[in-house]
Amino acid sequence: MEIPEIGVAELAALLSDDLSDDIVLIDVREPEEYAEARVPGAVLIPLDTVPERAGELPDQHLYLICALGGRSLKAAEYLTALGWSCTNVAGGTNGWVEAGYPYDFGPTGD
Repeated sequence: MEIPEIGVAELAALLSDDLSDDIVLIDVREPEEYAEARVPGAVLIPLDTVPERAGELPDQHLYLICALGGRSLKAAEYLTALGWSCTNVAGGTNGWVEAGYPYDFGPTGD
């Protein structure tokens, strides 16, 4: 199954768009990684919890991100098989930070 991918520049453009409130960005990294740096608005659902938390996801297109793109691709493949429409963010959070885009950090209280 072919999962669509976008890079961090495309993600930044989507998030800066007037429609950015409609973007659902799921971060599948571990909580400590998420606390170090995350794309603003990303919701943490660690990869190993995706199967049990899939019911929490909205019935709309999902963008998945991790550190580089590998774990988010696995999550996208899994969720696509369950019927979600997903896009993987190639380059991940590391690419986002390296490109100089603003990011959030610190614990979230989740």
